[in-house]
Parts: sequence; C-alpha cells; structure tokens
Amino acid sequence: MRKIDLSPKNSVFIILFGLIGLYSLFQARFIILGPSIKVFAPENGATLSSPVVTMSGQAKNIAYISLNDRPIFVDKDGNWSEKLIAPLGLSIMTVRARDRFGRSTEKQIEVMVN
Repeated sequence: MRKIDLSPKNSVFIILFGLIGLYSLFQARFIILGPSIKVFAPENGATLSSPVVTMSGQAKNIAYISLNDRPIFVDKDGNWSEKLIAPLGLSIMTVRARDRFGRSTEKQIEVMVN
C-alpha cells in the first residue's frame, strides 16, 4: 500500500484544487438550479377593481419567458412588467420560463376582477 505524501508543497496543491472545485460549484449554482420566476404584483388571490392589471416580477437564468403564452421581455437584471386586460370574474395568469438547457418552470396567479 502506498502512502500519500502530505508535505507542505503537496498540501498547498490539494487545498488549491479543493478551493477551485468549490468556487466552480458556487459559480455553477444557477446553471444547476435552473430557471426561476418571482411575481411581485398582483398577489395571488387578489381582488381588483379595475380590469387593467399590471403584472411585474423577476426571472433569473432564462432564455425565454412568456405571459399567457405571449413572449415578454426582461431588462438586464431580469425584471419584467406587462399590462393585461382581465375579464370580469376569476382570471388565471401564467408566467412560463425556460432556460437554454430546456428546463422550465411556471407560476400561476389567480385574481378576481369586480
């Protein structure tokens, strides 16, 4: 059986490669986790008095995003905002996002318009 030489020189290389590996995993965390969507407004289950609804939120790690199957655009920080006209009664708005690897996520917001 062969012993591992833990001289100071070899210890430095082991620590250096370990730190490089940890840093690589830290930087790849968003690629590993996939796309994410946050909806800031309106809140799920909100009751609105006007049929004009402004939806806003933030998306990260995306290649494509849509609101009710219609493409929307994000700024450089991933923020988005869109105006919709919702019919009276219950409306369900769906935001879908997909990353460049084909992974997808969606958020559904239900609002009641009086």
